[in-house]
Amino acid sequence: MKIVAADVIVSSPDRNFVTLKITTDDGVTGLGDGTLNGRELSVASYLRDHVVPLLIGRDAHRIEDAWQFLYRSAYWRRGPVTMAAIAAVDVALWDIKAKAAGMPLYQLLGGASRTGIMAYGHASGRDLPELFDSIRRHLEQGYRSIRVQTSVPGINAVYGVATQPSAAGKRYDYEPAQRTPLPAEEDWDTRSYLRHLPGVFEAVRNEFGPELPLLHDGHHRMTPIQAAKLGKALEPYDLFWLEDCTPAENQEALRLVRQHTTTPLAIGEVFNTVWDYQTLIREQLIDYVRSAVTHTGGITAMRKLLDFAAQYQIKSGIHGPTDISPVGMAAALHLDLAIHNFGIQEYMQHGALTNEVFRQSFTFADGYLHPGEQPGLGVELDEEAAAKFPYVPAYLPFNRLQDGTVHDW
Repeated sequence: MKIVAADVIVSSPDRNFVTLKITTDDGVTGLGDGTLNGRELSVASYLRDHVVPLLIGRDAHRIEDAWQFLYRSAYWRRGPVTMAAIAAVDVALWDIKAKAAGMPLYQLLGGASRTGIMAYGHASGRDLPELFDSIRRHLEQGYRSIRVQTSVPGINAVYGVATQPSAAGKRYDYEPAQRTPLPAEEDWDTRSYLRHLPGVFEAVRNEFGPELPLLHDGHHRMTPIQAAKLGKALEPYDLFWLEDCTPAENQEALRLVRQHTTTPLAIGEVFNTVWDYQTLIREQLIDYVRSAVTHTGGITAMRKLLDFAAQYQIKSGIHGPTDISPVGMAAALHLDLAIHNFGIQEYMQHGALTNEVFRQSFTFADGYLHPGEQPGLGVELDEEAAAKFPYVPAYLPFNRLQDGTVHDW
């Protein structure tokens, strides 16, 4: 099966997405997600200008060879733009292979290791009553595990709180990329956050009991000693995980956090290769791998990363917000279903416009996801619908401390 065409489609239903469509001489097509939030056109250009010319005439079945070629032939390796582009190619080729085999993709990855994929939802509120209402709504939608994010007194805008105002004057929601000319500036105070958060989890536990799995995202904003302090303070509330408690590019920093708390740690949504994880996995400094299939070189690379993690009893927690397109989400679900060391899957439900552009076979019911039984990924792109929603520049916010210093967002 020779590749005869590869098209890059940029569309903005609800938010911006970059989709790669590969076509073979047999007429089989495959889709890959190359979306990089806030830098979408960088990946689109990388694909169009550098990768697509290299694909024409290649054997679509040689997925590993294509991956190694795209990774090594550029010489300048890694980075989010390169790895998102490679992921788009990799997932599209897996989609083609599974369609040619007449099987859902997970069957080619070894078949199902479970009947369903436990997902967590994203509850948030500006105060406790609003937060409790959000948790109840998610429970009514079927979620059995809940991420809890909350406003902090004295801070105007905090990541992950859906009802707070945005710079564009619209609902902030889970996807905070704003369609504004410049990135929105937000404020931050770590000490206020550390004082406030344990009381929030105490109230949530008192209201909803000990059985509900609760998660929280620190979004890289703490130093290692601050992260250790928070992890220890949250131990009485039995979190499923504390995510991105500190910027983990400095992998050794997690040693200090691990020494001081038994709260499980999830890291890696901003990582893009196994090299970012070597110390974290080998020294068992984390409990969950948070990378996205879309940002980490695709299914080929993520399978190897998670097999490495499995040797150390570390599980998956694949990144899955709405800046991962339904194509990227489907790829994650097929991998989730097949691997042995699955942990949990992040799941933000896409909007109606996105669902109009991307027709999906995966389902969510009673707290569990399933990729479906259609051959391939189970996602089809409606190109006519996609053309109705041209790209719109959008930026993620950034943080400043009270003295004006730029801080991790």
